[in-house]
Amino acid sequence: MPKSTTPSAPSPSTPLAPARSIAEEIDALTDPSFMTSLARGLAVLRAFSDQHRSLTIAQISVKTGIPRAAVRRCLHTLRALGYADAEANNFSLKPKVLTLGYSYLSSTPLAVSAQPCLNAISRALNESCSLAVFDDNQVLYVARSATSRIMSVALNTGSRLPAYCTSLGRVMLAHLPEAELKAYLDRVTLRAYTERTVVSPKRLKEVLAGVHANGYAIINEELEVGLRSIAVPVRGASGSVVAALNIGAQASRVTLEQMTGQFLPALLDASQELSALLP
Repeated sequence: MPKSTTPSAPSPSTPLAPARSIAEEIDALTDPSFMTSLARGLAVLRAFSDQHRSLTIAQISVKTGIPRAAVRRCLHTLRALGYADAEANNFSLKPKVLTLGYSYLSSTPLAVSAQPCLNAISRALNESCSLAVFDDNQVLYVARSATSRIMSVALNTGSRLPAYCTSLGRVMLAHLPEAELKAYLDRVTLRAYTERTVVSPKRLKEVLAGVHANGYAIINEELEVGLRSIAVPVRGASGSVVAALNIGAQASRVTLEQMTGQFLPALLDASQELSALLP
């Protein structure tokens, strides 16, 4: 069963510490068509983040569990292809790596259609607005319109946050089939980011049931002290939830009543508009 731990600052681009290392997960796959070297290269790329823009081979090895010799070969290849650079023993990513993410963003109807909608919400309400999908147990931001920085860490397209204590994540978790939700709870350690964070699996399931019934999720200082957010689901043509749309604001100036009375209608309208554009 998931267990709780002491509070820790969130990171928008680094996954929560898994039960086993990335390397162990890669090595556990037995599919003969699976390319371990490619998987390791992608893991090395994902080791970099807003907080870790420059890393040594040793640091990447510790972070991923991949042997240093393999990390060195991955970095050598990435440098040769123009995706990474090095200064002394410190490695960093080069702008060319953006082409990998742009291929997805430029070819996905959801991401392409969302940005004007998010910009309109931000202008109307003067608050930051984001669109995210559920990926690898986390919330993955695919579009964002920010009016100001409301968290201690920067959030951008491609950032990741834990699903269980974010409004975006709870909307998507609330619509998972029972078996998939159980599997998620079995995989993820529920960490307390603030004193308000729900870290009881039983209580979280109760909260998610309420989110499903109400059609929206509100987070009140569970991810970071001083941050509130509200999110609604975005559905595809089949009616299934494919993403979530949210507004985040500082708790000191936006009440919970304002979120449901002012922000929620705007989000629901935008959600319907985006859903109509999806195949």
